[in-house]
Amino acid sequence: MGTTDSSRAGMSRPAVGPASPPSGLLDLLSVAAVVLNTEGRVVFWSPQAEELFGYTSTEALGEHAALLTVHEEHQDEVVKLFAEVMESGEDWAGAFPVRHKDGSTRLVEFRNMRLLDDLGDTYVLGLAADQAVVEQVERDAALAMRLVSQSPLGLAILDRDLRYLAVNPALERISGQSAADRLGRSVGEILTFLDTDPEARLRHVLETGESVVNREIVCRPPSDPDHEHAWSVSYYRLEDSAGRVLGIAYSVIDVTERHRAATEAARARQRLDLIAQASACVGTTLDLETTARELADIVVPVLADAAAVLVLDDALPDRMTPHTGPARFRALAVHAVHSSDAACTADPVTGLVDHDDPLISQCVRTRRPVLMPRTARPDPASIARHAESASLLAADGVHSYLAVPLVARGEVLGALDLRRIRNPEPFDDDDAFLASELAARAAVCIDNARGYQTQRHAALTLQRSLLPEPPSLLPGLKVACRYQPAGATSEIGGDWFDAIPLRGDKTALVVGDVMGSGINAAATMGQLRTAARAFAELDLAPAEALRHLDHLTEGTEQTITTCIYCVYDPHRGQCQICLAGHLPPALMRVGQAAQLLDLPTGAPLGVGGVPFEAATIAFRPGDELALYTDGLVETRSEPIDVRLNVLLDALSTACGRDPEDTCDRILEKLRPPGGEDDVALLIARAQS
Repeated sequence: MGTTDSSRAGMSRPAVGPASPPSGLLDLLSVAAVVLNTEGRVVFWSPQAEELFGYTSTEALGEHAALLTVHEEHQDEVVKLFAEVMESGEDWAGAFPVRHKDGSTRLVEFRNMRLLDDLGDTYVLGLAADQAVVEQVERDAALAMRLVSQSPLGLAILDRDLRYLAVNPALERISGQSAADRLGRSVGEILTFLDTDPEARLRHVLETGESVVNREIVCRPPSDPDHEHAWSVSYYRLEDSAGRVLGIAYSVIDVTERHRAATEAARARQRLDLIAQASACVGTTLDLETTARELADIVVPVLADAAAVLVLDDALPDRMTPHTGPARFRALAVHAVHSSDAACTADPVTGLVDHDDPLISQCVRTRRPVLMPRTARPDPASIARHAESASLLAADGVHSYLAVPLVARGEVLGALDLRRIRNPEPFDDDDAFLASELAARAAVCIDNARGYQTQRHAALTLQRSLLPEPPSLLPGLKVACRYQPAGATSEIGGDWFDAIPLRGDKTALVVGDVMGSGINAAATMGQLRTAARAFAELDLAPAEALRHLDHLTEGTEQTITTCIYCVYDPHRGQCQICLAGHLPPALMRVGQAAQLLDLPTGAPLGVGGVPFEAATIAFRPGDELALYTDGLVETRSEPIDVRLNVLLDALSTACGRDPEDTCDRILEKLRPPGGEDDVALLIARAQS
């Protein structure tokens, strides 16, 4: 048999390689092939014809096809159609009722065409399929097309090279990309906006047949780069009925609203947690810089990538001087996710920052938040203190800015400056509200710290003004004194020392500690120190002087005070010592270890009615005496006995050094940074 008459010579066909597995479509239709000679008799009968008509090839071959398969009332029409095909050579197609071997009638879809072999003989090829099967396939195809085109799910079909073959309208709407932009292109070219590698995942599905179902992807599609979108994606391999891999398909469901609702709920929980953390972690001390640093640490990185706590310079303690011109700020704390961020250098925690009416000054002036969701190229000049800072911020990629005022008790203290660099989301009104809440809470803590530092500075100034300068020349005695106030987190106490020249070349040495803190303790200390000097001028014995001081404290608000009172007589080479509830002094002699003197302790001043008892010790040239307050040796972490031993070891090591050097070494050894109590230390060395 040759080619069909209807074939067109020269028709181009795609090049094909080695044989590949067949499509399952013809098997699904079960197309039967029948060849008739010019007389209409069967000369070829395929297995599918046997299935369709019910006759075996033995029963059909040589038989007249019309008589075998057509009812009598249709035989004339079939013969006529057969003659027309043979004469004209034109194909005929249509549906025709045929008779099955079992007597039933079936409607069969036919395609009839004339064949011509190389000998010039003519035949008719009939291709037939059960019309019910054909219609079912057509319905399925039409239904599939409608489902794909009308489905709210985004659908895409890819070939085995992961190139787009089809994209439905829903996917065009979801992704914002038209089908024309996708067809024929690979997923690697189209899905460049995804953080993951979709091509590798799709390739895995294609190779293994393992489907991926409901995988959530968060992305920023090209059609809406400013907002996050969430898609639920499923990938599955496409196969025909014979199991041949056709390609891959994926579906996309837009779950952005659900994602945004979940994200907003998470943000709400995060905001509540942040406010709770701020309540617990901001204002843990009364130190201004620490409070500002705690605020900056809280907001980074949850709320901002970089934060600066800027306080007006004239609102800080000791800086109440009038100022005209641009607002002057001091950056008390700067914190960024990465220390390399320009925010750390734009407002360094050093010196003053002059702002020439930028947004930060507007925020302070209006007492309202200033929000810049998106910063354009010229905008950094508005949020930086000078051109160099603006260039740094622009180069670092600051894209969103927010400033909220720090207002406490009706007074503007400064502003909280926030910037986003790596976080792609711009600041919004919710962020401004949250930042204002945090700033309001922190502003009260900053104001408390500011007020405390003002009071503390006043108390410290008062106390230092009340402490004496030891005389440079004392007969037979060299004295070194030190006073260290408590750390910034504690108030000023009432510790003092004194060295008072007396008649007869004698010297009174006094160290005391008024219990309590603040200005009242400092004022009481001043009263007692003045009274002690007055009693010393009367040349009273130590026990008598303490008795008068004890009586004096009955009229003061601070009634409990510990004190050590010594009188050194160089002519007799001795020292009288009396304690009023105070720690014993340490005695150092050349060649001997330092030791605490075993003396009657006595009762603190203010107890009343308890006699004081003095003791006399030999105190000759080269001997040293160390008088101190409990802030030197008392800590919360170690027992007092351990600390006293540390003191004695340090004194033994320093014995023989200049008293000034000894004082410094003792404080360095025993005084922790930011100690919780005041320290007064006096070291006296007898000289010839």
